[in-house]
Order: sequence, then structure tokens, then C-alpha cells
Amino acid sequence: MTKQLMMVLFSAVLLMSSMQFVQAAADLEANTPVISAIKTSMQTRHVQLQSHYSAGAIGLTEDGMIAVKDAGAVPLSQRGALAGLVKDENADRVRLYKEIAVANGHPEWQGEIQSTFAGRWIDKAQAGWFYQRAGAWVKK
Repeated sequence: MTKQLMMVLFSAVLLMSSMQFVQAAADLEANTPVISAIKTSMQTRHVQLQSHYSAGAIGLTEDGMIAVKDAGAVPLSQRGALAGLVKDENADRVRLYKEIAVANGHPEWQGEIQSTFAGRWIDKAQAGWFYQRAGAWVKK
């Protein structure tokens, strides 16, 4: 095999690999009626969560969820409601990751989509919000 033929074959293999990668990349902006409903639910809830992020009561976790970071930052009378908001938010996040994977025709991608979103949520967090890195809370 000549050097030139080997280069052509190598280039063809690279091209096919990159085409497969592009075709395999998830459309994170996929939108179905179910995804739209989940996003609406999350946007409505975000109005209630925003002050808790700012107060340091909750933060973003490494796995694309949220968690109560400091329950003491919330009056005792509001802690149950906060726990409910966190539970509902995390349930919607799980559903969102699943539905985006399904919309892409690859339900097995749910974990990778969740991981990608985890990084996106942290990148988009406002200054002063907390997020987890290597299991520790960090203030952005």
C-alpha cells in the first residue's frame, strides 16, 4: 500500500468518524409538548427558588440536580415548602433529561445529557449562588 493511498484511507476513516460524531450528538434543544410542559413547570418554580439560591439555602449539585445546602438560611416555617420545591424541581429535571434523550431517539443517552446539563446549570448560575465541585460547596 502506498503512502498516498494510506493517507486517503486514513482521511476517509476520520471523515466517517467525525460524521458519526455529529450525527450522534444530542440535540439538547429538542422540544416536544412534554419537554415544553416540563420547562414551563421549571420556569414557574424558578421564581420561587431564586431567593433560596441567593440566600445560600440551596445549590446546584454535580449531577444536575439541586439540593438544600443550608436549611438554617430559611425560617423553620418555610423549610417544608422548600423541601417540596427541591423535590419537585429534581423530579422535573430527571423527566427533562429523559425526555430529551427520548426525543433524540436514544433513551440510553439520559446519563450523558444529565451530565451535560449539570455543567450548563453551573455555568449559567448567578454570582453568589452555590454549586458542588468534588463534593464540596463552592460559591460562584
